[in-house]
Amino acid sequence: MATPVKLNNRQQQVLSATVRQYIVTARPVGSEALVEEFTPRVSSATIRNVMGYLEREGLLYQPHTSAGRVPSDSGYRVYVDQLMIPSEEAARRVDRALAQQLDVEGWSLEAVLHGAAQILSTLSGYIALVTMPQSTVAQVRHLQLVQIDPGRLMLIVVLDSYKTQSVVVDLPKAPADSAQSPDDPELLERELQVLSNFLNAHLKGRSLSDVASLDWSELGREFEQYANVLRGSLADLERRTQSPVSTQIFISGVAEVLRRHPEFSELHQVQTILHVLEAEQDQLWPLIFEADSDGGDRRVMVRIGSENPLEPMRGCTLISTTYHRGSVPVGSLGMLGPTRMMYENAIALLETTADYLSDTLSQS
Repeated sequence: MATPVKLNNRQQQVLSATVRQYIVTARPVGSEALVEEFTPRVSSATIRNVMGYLEREGLLYQPHTSAGRVPSDSGYRVYVDQLMIPSEEAARRVDRALAQQLDVEGWSLEAVLHGAAQILSTLSGYIALVTMPQSTVAQVRHLQLVQIDPGRLMLIVVLDSYKTQSVVVDLPKAPADSAQSPDDPELLERELQVLSNFLNAHLKGRSLSDVASLDWSELGREFEQYANVLRGSLADLERRTQSPVSTQIFISGVAEVLRRHPEFSELHQVQTILHVLEAEQDQLWPLIFEADSDGGDRRVMVRIGSENPLEPMRGCTLISTTYHRGSVPVGSLGMLGPTRMMYENAIALLETTADYLSDTLSQS
């Protein structure tokens, strides 16, 4: 990952003003156009020098010699990460629209999600993507521990779908003064059966996430060596079994975004984007659902231009977040538009809609 560019206050102001001006006009921005952005006034020459610095840093570029500057993908990235504040007004607008236009009590969940996608696309002017919730959490049908090598076990889990997961468990070596006899196969077999019975009694019919509530002390001290390593192995299996599986995506606003934004005036580009939306949803879906994985303070994932792994989308920005049932992310929302996107509005719209859907699901 590239080292973040450090800008002083004046450089931040010029970059932010350039991005905002370009988003509104879709035309390269000259220094004269930014003079009125500054109080007290700053000369056009000063602004031009700062823009030159930002260009050398790769945050702006000139589409041709006599033109003004245009934000690069890196410039948008600095704007989104360091300079932009989500719009409270946009959040209020979508909150009102969701409350007034969606009938949570009378509609099916599918209708509510489809309606949310339409509201998002209408208010933003971009393509809105909303997924159906994940299917129910996988439940445990059976667990079994078997020895595969001295000091190594395999934990096998059969889920309610009859899908099987397994993980290898390396046991710690017993202390030299321990009364345990790791070379006694009959003793080991009895211990593994006791452990298997314990796990089945506590986890059968439940999610592997319930491993956190297991009271391992019920097994007695002689099983401590197993308990310590099985905790981590069960947690690893839980992460794997709960990995998301793609579901239906509701798409709204395609015609509107193609009509309103000059970036989509070329027929070939439009066709490739439509192909992704219609025929390659299995590739698009994981990108939308990764919102919670970046670990930042903001709850959204923003992929700008070249940051998108799918070639047809590298002239676009994809913003996404997840909605939850309780604390578990079960579905996702996305917004696809040009890199010349009103980021403060788009992020506020998505976050507020995600909160609305999470509250709806948690109350149902």
